[in-house]
Amino acid sequence: MNVIKRNAGEIATVVVLLAAFAVPFLTEDPFVYSVANQIFIAVTAAFSVYLMLRMDLLTFAVPVFMAVGGYTVAIAGLKGGVTDSFALTALSFVVPALIALPLGILVLRLKGVYFVLVTFVLTEITQLVLFETPNLTGGSNGLVGMPPTTLFGLELADNRAVLLLAIGVTVAAAIITALVTSYHRQNFAAIEENETLAQSLGLVVWRYKVLGFVVAAGLAGMAGFSLVNMLLTAHPTSFSSSSSVNYIAYTIVGGRVSMLGPVVGSVLLVWMSNLFSNQGQYSQGLFGLLIIIVVLVARGGIVGTLANLVAFLKQWLRQDDNITAAAPPSALSEHT
Repeated sequence: MNVIKRNAGEIATVVVLLAAFAVPFLTEDPFVYSVANQIFIAVTAAFSVYLMLRMDLLTFAVPVFMAVGGYTVAIAGLKGGVTDSFALTALSFVVPALIALPLGILVLRLKGVYFVLVTFVLTEITQLVLFETPNLTGGSNGLVGMPPTTLFGLELADNRAVLLLAIGVTVAAAIITALVTSYHRQNFAAIEENETLAQSLGLVVWRYKVLGFVVAAGLAGMAGFSLVNMLLTAHPTSFSSSSSVNYIAYTIVGGRVSMLGPVVGSVLLVWMSNLFSNQGQYSQGLFGLLIIIVVLVARGGIVGTLANLVAFLKQWLRQDDNITAAAPPSALSEHT
């Protein structure tokens, strides 16, 4: 019971995402499919931010590894003829993770604003590389005409199949995130609370930070796979540095205290951004105003604020029960 209670957030997140497999069978509306695809891509990318925040590291490098994962599956499909969804999912995780290993050993030596700045610069460098290597990435034209992915030999070409694959990738990303965060919960918490103190007590901090960075890169790569599979195109503009701000916003607005936070934040902000897009030139302002209101009202994010409210109500009810139990029978009879 203690294990289930301690991992309640992770379990609830996986269960909610598994329930999402019903969405493609409840409607055939192309708009709903489009928004749902965007949401699941956002959730997968936000898990990458969430994992780094568990070690008090704010990263802008999510688009970097999304690009690596996305272009990896695009090249594998176009030039290698690889279409199996399991193989492509594995490639989208492993290749970014391998690239992140030596990169993490270098950049994780930095702390605070310096780490943030370097990860942001990496996104700008990635954009330059994508545009200036046309033989590999297609340059400004990108890689177009990807063959549809397959599952046990069946083509996943229609809108419903694409959405089901996006949900499956998100569930896989959630399971990976849940396993890493639950197994290393105490180590990550110690690093987040006081890295210097944790190191002085014998915790090999750099090892866990590199582990988190590598896994976060793999999660971002899986989001890149879902994005490229939805568009059937890998283009540099899909992985712009500005998109990293969105993924951070999804996590912080939803709440960094639980895995449910990135899910709630992604659903709310992606849905609202599509709703505000109908307002033309006011859309960005309305979207920004929404984020400001949520951050001011719910300092711990939506999930964190709700969790604090539930804890407060439980404590209040418990105190009320204790007062009732401690009162003498005569007092209770007079009260009635």
